[in-house]
Amino acid sequence: MYFKFTFCPIILLLWASLSFAQNVNVVIHGAASIAKTDDNFVCVTLDWWPAEKCDYNQCPWGKAGILNLDLRYGALINAIKAFNPLRIKVGGSFQDNVVYKVGEVSSCPNFMKREDGLFGFSQGCLSMERLDQLNRFFNHTAVKLTFGLNALFGRNESQTEKGLWIGDWQPQNTRDFMHYTISKGYKVDSYEFGNQLSGSGMGAKVDAKQYGKDVIVLKNLGIVDGLTHHIYNLGPAVVPNMMNKILDPSYLNQVSQTYKGVSDVVNKFRPQLGAWVSESGGALNGGSKDVSRTFADGFWYLDQMGMASTYDQKVFCRKALIGGNYGLLNATTFVPNPDYYGALLWHRLMGSTVLAVTKESNPNLRVYAHYAKKKPGVSLIFINLSKDRLFNITLSNAKPGDAGKPNYEFVGKQNREEYHLRALTGDIKDDIVCLNDVPMVQTDSEDIPAMDPKLVDASTPISIAAQSIAYVTIRDFEAPACV
Repeated sequence: MYFKFTFCPIILLLWASLSFAQNVNVVIHGAASIAKTDDNFVCVTLDWWPAEKCDYNQCPWGKAGILNLDLRYGALINAIKAFNPLRIKVGGSFQDNVVYKVGEVSSCPNFMKREDGLFGFSQGCLSMERLDQLNRFFNHTAVKLTFGLNALFGRNESQTEKGLWIGDWQPQNTRDFMHYTISKGYKVDSYEFGNQLSGSGMGAKVDAKQYGKDVIVLKNLGIVDGLTHHIYNLGPAVVPNMMNKILDPSYLNQVSQTYKGVSDVVNKFRPQLGAWVSESGGALNGGSKDVSRTFADGFWYLDQMGMASTYDQKVFCRKALIGGNYGLLNATTFVPNPDYYGALLWHRLMGSTVLAVTKESNPNLRVYAHYAKKKPGVSLIFINLSKDRLFNITLSNAKPGDAGKPNYEFVGKQNREEYHLRALTGDIKDDIVCLNDVPMVQTDSEDIPAMDPKLVDASTPISIAAQSIAYVTIRDFEAPACV
């Protein structure tokens, strides 16, 4: 295929050299952690949408829905296996429109267009034959599975208030479904109850008191130990200023109030619970066809994961693995989009212990630090939103226990491990990403390419080119919080 011969032009090195350089000192506060994520923080969704789902005169789902996705493709299998494991949440807007053909449910209709139906479709069905296929696939690819349950089963839409669903949730179909999975020995790590039904809802809503009653019923089926919410802070997919939002640090910062609010509620009422971002695609209604598949989307996506982790969000689920415009994989070829590689590096490098960082004021440089995954050290992600400024970064280690003492500069003795991501041609609207100047394209056997670090002399500053992203792991950085 033509892209096997893709290369990252050396001319970009000249472009980078013409950027304005700024020296920045970043202070890592390693004495105490500020948050803790799940070991499988990176998560993606598989959605129920049928091929007929269209928004803004486009129908980008194709055969990427749970019921019609072809599970035999090697590219799909290899993309999931590379995470070892990848958390996948089966769910989305349609999960509250799905019945399970088990127990007393005998008919199993397909989703059909229906003007008065939820999201314009009739109710659909998951057969146990399809569930068996899915679980063989999940087992083969070592998926850590989260399954979204239908929380509207047994309710009816109000005749007086549009979108409000009334009545008690009927748990029998869910109970039968769970019993079936247990009898088959299927590994389900967790369940999510309903999709966007709280508050004003999305397509449908349930009164808060009623939802609380239903959660009590749910507790009879298992332990309730988490709270989920969704983030679509870029707005509708067709807004004309999408790129400006992604590159505006003040705009990106606004959603921090949402993360803080969720964290505060959890800590006030049930601090032992965890908060999950169980769905986030950036742009609503399928993602932006001009932005979501490009390198530029990584500025939003990876910054959101960094920010969410600092507010103790345990899991961050990207919508979607495949489907819509925001899939990590192309919906027809299964070729990974740039965000796939950013997510894979996060999963491999960033541990669950989150550290505070401070830096000199330049809002275009975003920095997040975690304890390194599986091995000693600290891993950082640097996101440079500036189109014309290169940052040369030195690191300092904060003095524990005495804010009056000056921080001391850290100079390591072991080579740093650096992973620099940039757009193929320097245009951030590219859909091919380069890692350390090597284009990321699948091998002839449809495997994910090697993603090796560049080893850099620890005595030199960390250089982050304009409009690029870099992961850096420092093995000999001592952070007491990570011991």
